[in-house]
Amino acid sequence: MAEMRISDRIGADHPSLPGHFPGHPIVPGVVLLDAVRVAAQQALAPGVLLALPMIKFLQPVMPEQPFEIVLQPGAGGRIAFRIEIDGAIAVQGSLQFASP
Repeated sequence: MAEMRISDRIGADHPSLPGHFPGHPIVPGVVLLDAVRVAAQQALAPGVLLALPMIKFLQPVMPEQPFEIVLQPGAGGRIAFRIEIDGAIAVQGSLQFASP
């Protein structure tokens, strides 16, 4: 299956931002990973998330900054992903899903 691209952004009003970090907020990794999970479940309906076997955070994502979630389905419920900002990779990794 070909890769899928989903445009997204995290609003400046997200409740996790005030404490992460005061005066210079960045989107927490857990918020980004949840956006990837939701995108994968909506686009591919892969079932229940079991694990995140590999994740690399390469650059911060700022509130209101547009990004693309790129999903590449693989065998056995595994989905490779990356978050791109203007073509540069900000986060990459893989998700492991159980069959529904």
